[in-house]
Amino acid sequence: MSTNLASQPITEATLPNGGDVDESLRPKSVEERTVGTLSYMFMWIGDGVNLGNMTLGASLIVAGAATLNLVQTFVAAIIAIGVISIFFTLNDRLGYKTGVPYVMQLRMSFGIKGSTITALLRGIPAIIWFGFQSWIGGTALNEIAKIVTGGSFDNIVICFVVIQLVQIVLSLYGFHAIKWVEILASVVIMLGLVYVFYLLMASHREVIADRWVHSEGTWGLPFFAFIMVFLGNYAAIFLSAADYSRELKAGVSSTKRGFLYFSPIFIAYGFVLTIGAMLASATGISNPVKAFAVVVDNPYITAAVSAFIVIGAVAVNMVANIIPPTYVITMLTKAKYKVAVIITGLLAFGSFPWVLVQDDSAAGLNTFVLIYSAFLGPIVSILLVEYYLLRRQTVNVADLYNENGPFAGFNPCAIIAMLLGAGAAFIEVDLGWIVGVIVGGVSYFLLMKYTFKDSVFKKGTIFER
Repeated sequence: MSTNLASQPITEATLPNGGDVDESLRPKSVEERTVGTLSYMFMWIGDGVNLGNMTLGASLIVAGAATLNLVQTFVAAIIAIGVISIFFTLNDRLGYKTGVPYVMQLRMSFGIKGSTITALLRGIPAIIWFGFQSWIGGTALNEIAKIVTGGSFDNIVICFVVIQLVQIVLSLYGFHAIKWVEILASVVIMLGLVYVFYLLMASHREVIADRWVHSEGTWGLPFFAFIMVFLGNYAAIFLSAADYSRELKAGVSSTKRGFLYFSPIFIAYGFVLTIGAMLASATGISNPVKAFAVVVDNPYITAAVSAFIVIGAVAVNMVANIIPPTYVITMLTKAKYKVAVIITGLLAFGSFPWVLVQDDSAAGLNTFVLIYSAFLGPIVSILLVEYYLLRRQTVNVADLYNENGPFAGFNPCAIIAMLLGAGAAFIEVDLGWIVGVIVGGVSYFLLMKYTFKDSVFKKGTIFER
């Protein structure tokens, strides 16, 4: 079966058992794809302009001095975004060509049973971040409500529930709703960032130039560590790149798709990193929200900043933290897409985000991020080795949906390679992501070549006997 969806659409009739999965997991045909290139760019701008990424920029300022100066910051950012764009473009290709989502792509390397483990490694963190981002957004919405009501309303829980319900309802409409939410969020937030940039340049130009722009900085380990942190922020998203590319209209070349990733991420991160570093330079405070309060003691500005946080939280969740776990739940439970969206939202309540935002919980949250992210690099490298080196971009899509086909069970080579890559990532945490990518990918290739000689997972690969 061809993997080029444009030349041979895959329908329910061509899948085993008529496609015994929910409609949302079946391959997207050309006619079903509604996201154009401009909307696709806005989606990634909306995902990038959020408080968490602004905090990344603020983290460059330690004790009033920058670890990286302006030039070093943007060189690191360009390198990281370039790597991100390459991985995005490579890993989105199967989804773009065939219309299959990430949870089905996993079966190609890990097997139907094995993919359950790797799907959960993407789904569970997304649910936790869904709740975490929503709680932050609810906190900001509560600040707006207090200003509007003159302090008579003050209930973060209610605001959190409201944001959760709004996101669940929007997500019920799939990527059609996400597209418009991201366009709106991108325009509003970018205009807000331009205004904040103007305020900072007008009143804190000299101190920002002294503490950040003209700082000596370093090209050493902190420079490379910043690149790794940057990559880590996107590791989960480009791992499930197929979930997004399968929605993009047909006819977009790999080069152009790479541009559709690089340019919006650079625009979004360029602004957000700059504002975060400028705020920290001007105030010495690494928390952007608190830094805003110091820079501008004005209730209207406070409300505007809070609105930025609310919109940013929703924008990030709509792209990164709702659709991927929804697909995982749909695959595991056979639930319909809309039911899975609701379950995802309810599970986000169960992540207890109000606990995660406490100072005494920060260490635990960081440990959790460190643990799950160590597996993401090896997984993506395994998928790329499988698709490009072992299968030469030729996959029988129907087999991915066949519970009794060649991808049934689990592939021990993939599981072992993933564990080896994750273990190696913990040896040097600052460079963990790239170490995991290299070790995981090389291990998988060697394991597939030299071990488990009679494995059914070698069928269709260069190692088939």
